Amino acid sequence: MKNLLFTCAALALACGGGCALPRISRNLPADPGRMDMSTMMRARDKVFPALLYIRVVKSNLSSGEKSARETGGSGFIISEDGYFATNWHVVEKAQELRCLLSDGRSFAADVIGSDKDTDLALCRLRLPEGETVPRAVFGSSADIAVCDPVLVMGAPWGLSRSISSGIISCSERYLEGASEYVLWLQTDASISPGNSGGPVVNAAGEVVAVTARGAIYGGNLGFGIPADEAQIILGQLRENGRMHWSWTGVTLQPLHDFERNITFPHTHGVMVAETEPGSPARLAGVLDHDRVTAVNGRPVTGRAIENLPEIRRILGLLPKGEPAVLTVARGAETLEISVTPREKGSVEGDETDFKRWGFTAKAINKFDNPNLHFHRETGVFIFGIKYPGNAQQSDLGEGDIITRVGGRDIETLGDLRAAYDEAVAGVAQQHRIVFTVLRGGFQRQVVLDFARDYSRR
Repeated sequence: MKNLLFTCAALALACGGGCALPRISRNLPADPGRMDMSTMMRARDKVFPALLYIRVVKSNLSSGEKSARETGGSGFIISEDGYFATNWHVVEKAQELRCLLSDGRSFAADVIGSDKDTDLALCRLRLPEGETVPRAVFGSSADIAVCDPVLVMGAPWGLSRSISSGIISCSERYLEGASEYVLWLQTDASISPGNSGGPVVNAAGEVVAVTARGAIYGGNLGFGIPADEAQIILGQLRENGRMHWSWTGVTLQPLHDFERNITFPHTHGVMVAETEPGSPARLAGVLDHDRVTAVNGRPVTGRAIENLPEIRRILGLLPKGEPAVLTVARGAETLEISVTPREKGSVEGDETDFKRWGFTAKAINKFDNPNLHFHRETGVFIFGIKYPGNAQQSDLGEGDIITRVGGRDIETLGDLRAAYDEAVAGVAQQHRIVFTVLRGGFQRQVVLDFARDYSRR
């Protein structure tokens, strides 16, 4: 027992100041460091029948041409009429979904809604009329503590049913760049490619997280989206088919920013690092170095980086088009600033292929392509180049922003499609066309010869 307590204390220190100290959840066995066989089997029996092995056929344009590839993942059923949870990255660009249950039944499925920002998706099995399926039950991730035992269920490496066990090694893990809204649960239970979208289960047989990321640091570290946040997102996906996040354009910084070695002399609030040009916050008068202490009267404090996802969710869930009041400390003043959030919109641009030219193109999106958005706020860029192909034989390159083709200005994928259709229709008379592109902020002209039809090789 002494060794167990020492291990738990060490884990709590290792996962940073944002982690809770080890404690025993009210639903768990007396010894939180292990799950005995009978407890493990009871937890398994409550969730395992709802586990899904998912095979996905996806469209893929990254190679410069439209193709299909098959991948695998996991999911778990949350209603008897066939709704199930999984990850956005499991079902993104899905053309076909097939799901296998542990009892051997299999069904096709449809994507109901998905959200890239949180890496969650809601899908539904195509069940015959009157047929039902087993479901798993969510527990509260707020009850989870360091050293609590968990099971991870899924389909690692395409192996259709698998369970691993471990403990929660950090209950509040911040992952830079992984999601602005999620504070992750970290576990040492084995998580491999294919586990994505599966359930993390506590000793009471409740789903406390949705597996999303595994072994990203080269060690046995896996991460899950906490159940309390996941249920909010899944509910909105069921109602709306997507998350309608609000956007204020505020970038936040904690009061004690360990990574940048900056400490602000305050005990409450969160700092504004910057506001984006043209954003609702900047237009309303929010300034860099302001300290936001409340949102619509609700106090907010970001002492450490682990506190930021919750504050971002508060801002992201504000009603769009309705003024929200930010209480701001600026020097010795306290200000009430009215900010009207806008729809965040898509966080990834549409994409399509241009077969004869030998490349695929994608719309610029400020969230997905910030480096390109810096040079041109709207437009399209070359996403992938086919090898061998006509674009590959020219000086066009991936990431080139297309501003003009022949005599036509290009603002949208529709503009580029019109230019393509016109050029291909006249290929017998004229098979060379001039592209004007931005590359690294500099404009250049590139001649594309598309006389050869590489599809007839």
